[in-house]
Amino acid sequence: MKLVVVSAGLSVPSSTRLLADRLAAATGRYASVDVQVVELRDLAVEIAHNFTSGFPGRALSAALEAVTEADGLIVVTPVFSASYSGLFKSFFDVLDQDALTGKPVLIAATGGSARHSLVLEHALRPLFAYLRAVVVPTAVYAASEDWGAEGLAERIDRAAGELGRLMEGLGSGAGAVRRAEVADTAGAADKADASVVVDTDTAAAIAPRSLDGALASADRFTVIPFEQQLAALRP
Repeated sequence: MKLVVVSAGLSVPSSTRLLADRLAAATGRYASVDVQVVELRDLAVEIAHNFTSGFPGRALSAALEAVTEADGLIVVTPVFSASYSGLFKSFFDVLDQDALTGKPVLIAATGGSARHSLVLEHALRPLFAYLRAVVVPTAVYAASEDWGAEGLAERIDRAAGELGRLMEGLGSGAGAVRRAEVADTAGAADKADASVVVDTDTAAAIAPRSLDGALASADRFTVIPFEQQLAALRP
């Protein structure tokens, strides 16, 4: 699986990048991942040009593609004026609005004071909820005094475990209807020949005896006539 880390740190070395690297390493203990890091510092000029021209440069285009195709994301920003940085927000502004739909995301931030820790809940979590990402429950904030102190390593491990398990779970897709497509939704109930594509695990659980072996196919999805599904659900 592909894990993309988006780091909005500006300095070199950067505590934001350090936190991002630790989160990625910890996630690798819970899931088999290939890690790619996107450093927004290197894309700042292309992001600005994208706003004025409407077209991404080569490096920005590759970064956007990597984020779109990722199986999971770790996003880390420094705190500027009690919120995420402008560079961080600008990158996700130029990303396609549907690119993160259903994608697992771990949010994290760094700052000079623990008083800014609520940025995770009042800024980052609403942003990625708006983008329809699946944000893991544990967010990680690292203030200057947290480095080397007790507690940070445990928070990193807990958040990474949640992300890794979520990526593994969504990757397997067992027992979930992931992309059910209804043919002719408006009039499907009135058409005897209407069909839908259903997940075989779910359909088998709904009517294991009434489908007469229709789910025995080795394929992941099986087309079941709509009339037959209704008959299977009747008492």
